[in-house]
Amino acid sequence: MRQRVKRRELLKLTGGAAALAAAGWRAGPAGAQAEEIKIGALYPLSGSLARIGADMKKAVDMAAEIVNTARPDLAPLVLAATAGLPRLGGRKIRLVWADAKDPATARAEAERLIDQEKVVALMGCYASAITATASLAAETRGIPFLNPESSSPTLTERGFKWFFRTGPHDRTFTEMFYRMFADLKKKGRRIAKFAILSENTEFGATAAKVEEELGKQQGYQMVAREMYTSPPASLDAELTRIRAAAPDVLIANGYLIDAVTTIKTLKTMGYAPPGIVVQDSGYVVPDYLKETGKDGYYVISRASWALGLGVRKPLVRKVNELYRSRYNEDMDETNARSFTGLLVLANAINLGGGTSPTQILQGLLRTDIPGSETIMPWQGIKFDKNGQNVHASGVMVQILDGKYKVVWPFDLAETPIVWPAPPWNKR
Repeated sequence: MRQRVKRRELLKLTGGAAALAAAGWRAGPAGAQAEEIKIGALYPLSGSLARIGADMKKAVDMAAEIVNTARPDLAPLVLAATAGLPRLGGRKIRLVWADAKDPATARAEAERLIDQEKVVALMGCYASAITATASLAAETRGIPFLNPESSSPTLTERGFKWFFRTGPHDRTFTEMFYRMFADLKKKGRRIAKFAILSENTEFGATAAKVEEELGKQQGYQMVAREMYTSPPASLDAELTRIRAAAPDVLIANGYLIDAVTTIKTLKTMGYAPPGIVVQDSGYVVPDYLKETGKDGYYVISRASWALGLGVRKPLVRKVNELYRSRYNEDMDETNARSFTGLLVLANAINLGGGTSPTQILQGLLRTDIPGSETIMPWQGIKFDKNGQNVHASGVMVQILDGKYKVVWPFDLAETPIVWPAPPWNKR
């Protein structure tokens, strides 16, 4: 359980000259510009996850520019209306990027950013196994760590004081799977048996455990559970065993190379499971459809965000239009979370009124952002005692005609779900 700073201590930290020192203001002549606030951004910029790391960097960079430059046209997006952080005299943030290509490198880079670059907080790192080690470095040094994307439930079950997650975790997402299955069964679809295909790091292993546990609780029969090391050289043996088990739905947890390999192998085998339901990851990055084309259609993924939400929430379209004008592509489910995470962390620094670890911690604990001030389909952003956003939720999207369409909950659906998926010769 995280420890809260006592009110008397907080008043001392935020009063008078002490607050100015904690906030990092430089002594200088009148009118001198205040020092920028350095935030460490840890993402995989090389290695097998580099492509998605590059997309997340685009979104985080754009979020930082919005914080630093008044953009009233993006209202009511949090911190868009002002230039810089208003409670800190308009100070701007500066991102210090580091390559978190694997767990060991991520921890070393987190330590470097804290000890040498003197960042006031960290954010990252996409893959749960990488986030686990990087956030441990922050925890031991008493530095706030904001995680927008990683979904392993264990990350917020470690009793950490300085770790906060804005997005949903795999238990929340997997509960959505089974609620969707129940709704589909009411419409006459047969869903009784499931199989799991999963990479075996922190992300995949934890997701598979939750999927198996909740599936059995809901009365479904698990007929196969295949784990592999990512990126896989081949998935022939694993998918051959799954085909023999004849599941009604294949649940998959894998990164980009894994996702592409899965689809290409299934097509080569001539095997199309009635439903493929996935924990986003590799299935929602732009390169997935570039690599698979129409073969990659009909997959159903959990999502924290979809462009189709813009029909009911104009802010989604406004922010995506800005992103598209800069990068000539749409935002995706993953980097929309990254974008939101940077805004939440900047807002917490602003709320805390300074850049000392304790002030930022208090800002995070006091965070209560209405859903209307984000691009996410959430009620809002507010952290519980473990640092988990209590309002984090999601929708289910299906890849139809090259687009990620919201198909569940049915009352939010852009289009009807396609189940079972058509055979390969009819795609």
